[in-house]
Amino acid sequence: MLISDPVIFQSLLLFGAFFAGLVQGATGFGSGIVLNAFWLHILEPSAAISLNIVSCLFVSALPIYKLRKTLDFSKLKSFVFFGVIGIPTGLLILTMTDPSIFKTTVGFILVIFSIWKFKSKDILINFKSNPTLDKFIGFISGILGGFAALGGILPTIWVNLQRLPKNTQRGTYEPFIFITSIAAVISFYFAGFLTLDIFYNFLKAFPALMLGSWIGIKIYALINEALFRHVILGLIFLAGLVLLF
Repeated sequence: MLISDPVIFQSLLLFGAFFAGLVQGATGFGSGIVLNAFWLHILEPSAAISLNIVSCLFVSALPIYKLRKTLDFSKLKSFVFFGVIGIPTGLLILTMTDPSIFKTTVGFILVIFSIWKFKSKDILINFKSNPTLDKFIGFISGILGGFAALGGILPTIWVNLQRLPKNTQRGTYEPFIFITSIAAVISFYFAGFLTLDIFYNFLKAFPALMLGSWIGIKIYALINEALFRHVILGLIFLAGLVLLF
């Protein structure tokens, strides 16, 4: 059941936007995950994902611009083309999915994702880049992006498993999120999902998104990386549990 109380609605809209911007600025990914955890309680899935997609486009743009001289974009091309192709498929799935099933699916993804990332430090196998597999992951990620604004998860996990340098990892998955978000916004516009209500809610959330992103970028350079990683993953895990129950 969606929360309709105006005060709670605005609080979840703005706090979700701020926290999503903070996570995105500090880690280069995760805004879609956080926004889903908050906004699926106040908006129908099609509206929440539409607003999420537009927000991800803008909230990923600022860190990319600010960090453009330090990020390594050499791995990006393998993922992007097929990621863009996957977006319309994900949108189609979204239009055919029951809301309760959708919330449960997203909650399950958040829990599995956070547990995986907690445990990934113990994985000692080195995975090598494979162009064919990169394209497949890009395509599935595009589907997840169109379906649930979660397109950054698989590229993030994949480049992490390859033990790539931090700036190469972020230079792959964050621009992937940005570019596929452009494709998603176009797809959602032609599908009729980008309504005036979406636009108004985005205008309300935009300052919180940008403030959180700006602070997150500062944190990226200053905070203990391991501690911040565990705090964020713990919050993502709790958000997933909330959606499941």
